[in-house]
Amino acid sequence: MPSGEERFRVPVQLPGGSVEVSAAFAPATTAAAEAPTVVIAHGAGAGMDHPFLLGFAAALQAAGLHALRFTFPYIEAGRRMPGPAAHALLTWRAVTAAARQRGSGPVFACGKSYGGRMASMAAAEEPGLDVAGLAYLGYPLHPPGKPEKPRIEHLPAVAQPQLFVEGTNDPFVQPLAQLEEAVASCRSARIAWIDGGGHSFEVKGRKQAPAEIGASLAPLVAEFVRGIEFVRGIV
Repeated sequence: MPSGEERFRVPVQLPGGSVEVSAAFAPATTAAAEAPTVVIAHGAGAGMDHPFLLGFAAALQAAGLHALRFTFPYIEAGRRMPGPAAHALLTWRAVTAAARQRGSGPVFACGKSYGGRMASMAAAEEPGLDVAGLAYLGYPLHPPGKPEKPRIEHLPAVAQPQLFVEGTNDPFVQPLAQLEEAVASCRSARIAWIDGGGHSFEVKGRKQAPAEIGASLAPLVAEFVRGIEFVRGIV
């Protein structure tokens, strides 16, 4: 569970009017205000307080990064199914702007499944998403069992570095070669494979709580963030 987090609301201007979404900012436990901030979006079926994301955010804190979780408008409205993609993209833009008000360091986007795909779409659109890099936890390449319907057309338009954290048993990325080809088409992207991991990175025969699984992925994202910061520092 993240410590010392601040809960607040972020206004989002949608085509039908302004709404507010919930957010939680957890400051890094071992770094200054200029530490990078990782903005974290939830998957389609769970909100920002899912144990997986709580464990992930707490581990990012411990790694010296700020962590900011948020919800999409459909969750705020009490609905289970995602709303229009345009609403999610506008929310990403509003929340990343809010992240800059809580730290002076660079901002990174990170999303679980649906949340990550919406971040990639926001980054691919003009004028793009104002983040230094994007990390996806279980990118939903296609609906399970439907590799003929890939969600990849926009990925080459993403200018920032991208990290795909993927389980080798995730039904959303079978066959694995299809994801490898999609990532190869990107400007700057790589895959971190989790051997045996499913869509939520559960591994058959291994008993792990969702918070523990989420925490185990944080070092991969922290390494990605630190690597980009190192390159930015010498350019």
